[in-house]
Amino acid sequence: MGTHSKTGCSALFARYTSLGMLAALVAIAAPGRARAQARKIELGDLQKIVSVSNPAISPDGKSIVIIVTRVNWDEDRHDSQLVLVDIATGAQRPLTNVRKGLSSPQWSPSGDRLAFLAEAGEGKNAAAQIFVLPMNGGEAQQITSAPLGVQQFAWRPDGAFVAFSSPDEAPNKAEIEKHHDLFEVGDNSYLDTSAPTPSHLWMISASGGTAKRLTSNAWSLSKDEDHVVSSLSWSPDGKQICFSRQPDPHVGDSEKTVLEILDVDSERIRQLTKRNSFESKGLFSPDGSKVAYWFPRDGDFNNENEIFVASSTGGEGTDLTRALDRNVRHAIWMPDGKSLLVSGNDGTRTAIWIQPLDGAARKVDLGEVNLGSDDLVVVDVGKDGSIAFAGSTPDQPTELYYLASPDAKPKRLTDFNHLIATLDLGRTEPFEWQGPNGFAEDGVVVYPPSFSREKKYPLVLFIHGGPTDASTTGLGFTRFVAQLIASRRYVVFEPNYRGSDNLGSKYQLAIAKDMVDGPGRDIMSGIAALEKQGFIDESRVGVSGWSYGGYMTSWLIGHYHIWKAAVSGAASNSRADAYNLSDYGVKWRFMAGGSPWRQENAKGYEEQSPITYATAITAPTLILHDTGDPRVPITNAYALYHALKDNGVTVKFIAIPVAAHFPHDPVRTSDVFRYWLDWFDQYLK
Repeated sequence: MGTHSKTGCSALFARYTSLGMLAALVAIAAPGRARAQARKIELGDLQKIVSVSNPAISPDGKSIVIIVTRVNWDEDRHDSQLVLVDIATGAQRPLTNVRKGLSSPQWSPSGDRLAFLAEAGEGKNAAAQIFVLPMNGGEAQQITSAPLGVQQFAWRPDGAFVAFSSPDEAPNKAEIEKHHDLFEVGDNSYLDTSAPTPSHLWMISASGGTAKRLTSNAWSLSKDEDHVVSSLSWSPDGKQICFSRQPDPHVGDSEKTVLEILDVDSERIRQLTKRNSFESKGLFSPDGSKVAYWFPRDGDFNNENEIFVASSTGGEGTDLTRALDRNVRHAIWMPDGKSLLVSGNDGTRTAIWIQPLDGAARKVDLGEVNLGSDDLVVVDVGKDGSIAFAGSTPDQPTELYYLASPDAKPKRLTDFNHLIATLDLGRTEPFEWQGPNGFAEDGVVVYPPSFSREKKYPLVLFIHGGPTDASTTGLGFTRFVAQLIASRRYVVFEPNYRGSDNLGSKYQLAIAKDMVDGPGRDIMSGIAALEKQGFIDESRVGVSGWSYGGYMTSWLIGHYHIWKAAVSGAASNSRADAYNLSDYGVKWRFMAGGSPWRQENAKGYEEQSPITYATAITAPTLILHDTGDPRVPITNAYALYHALKDNGVTVKFIAIPVAAHFPHDPVRTSDVFRYWLDWFDQYLK
């Protein structure tokens, strides 16, 4: 599903779990819980999952602020608030009431204030603004009034000012209000109703007042496929800001990003390197002499993300994480400036490494804990080298964890999800097999509660999105769904496939120009290996997935005929439609090998489109899709529906009336999975 990792589904856990008011103190349950009398997990338990995200360690190292989110079922929304957790005792103190759009808590450099984003205003004027909360008491003060809202911000190191980014208002705003609102189309989603405007840098006093514009022009701070502006980083002396920019505000041009450094006083801008694309997320080192930044291996968009470190005076610098050979999803300087904390998927785990500037990376021992979803800010480093992160285990949903140092054992500080953890959950295990093309592959198997190897079970595939993502063993949102399926007495198989970012650059890169056939063979070889275990009923096999997982589902049911049922969610059935209409749009040319409108590429797009083979589908298929999906246009679902219906195949098409790649609200999320579960129960039981 939609993420900054292409069309991955890993953002779901955070978006569809949520929070209300918390008690001031929550006891931490004993580690070993008896489950003999526990009930199985149910769909209604989706309402009880609590999300923990955005940990930020206080400058004095004594406490951590987090965003805690819980479902408000009656109002069909997610309620979030800031909660302060004492590291020594685990005691909790809510810092805010429930706030809409709460995100990005950041301590002031001295720790006397906490800034965050939250929605302000009503109706069409509602937008994210910066609030500053005094930690010695009092209410949070709104310090910005950006007409189109604040996208990201960063404290100046002296704590006196805050830099932030905001999109410009349309230059012809007055004419637009009179309905002279026609606009020129560029590389944008077919759902857009106006031309995008550039995002630029501003600065404002931490106590509020008039904001000062720092940059302007037709270029824009960089935007990814979810329209999120890149990170901002101040130099330690407070004189410079590092940011990434692209030549125009169209999301379809967001790969043309370069790192630039703004001298705040003179407003002069210089480029850090001489590249013209793919640079992002520059971070000044603690002493200001270096900048760490993201860049894909060998400049190939399909390759894994690596961390480069350059002199802050300029130059491309050194590829720091090449030997690590993992797709780096987070990078934070350690306080001494001699190493960085980096994280990413590693086999069926999500790991943390300490990467020195002059040596090999060292994996941090997290035990069985996995980092949480990569689409949230899930890890932070304190001034003393301590680490806080949101993480989960195979049977414990996401909580706040703390390590006093990279050599310490992780300590769980919260127990928000104790009700879920006490349920009778199915066992979760990694599974490995030898795949085609010499790849050693892996995935995750979730067994039904009370599983016995002496029995035969129906098999349900639950395929991850992305493709730059991976199924791991932590009990995040996707694992919750897998547990729901397993509770119906199915074995659930979550295969990783080439293009997944957990087994190195060669594996991730193998999907280029082979977007679906190779991954399909990977998945089928995994099924064959699992069936050899002897407990799979080969006459009852179902396949399902969302986004790239839905794409793989549509492909598999058109090429292999072992399926008793299928659920295809938000599937990109026509690669040409993906290129022409989606917000990700023309960037598919990198994976597909070029534009479909070049004669030499047209056949490849057709051959890698599941709709081309739809007349070969025989499995009863449930199609799920959002009506306003900007990532995968719903035209893909209509085409598959008519192809199956007109050929006499059992098909049901359920549309979700929301403008998103997956519904954000808890009621519709629950309804999606109710249809999903019922479909398999109808055809596999």
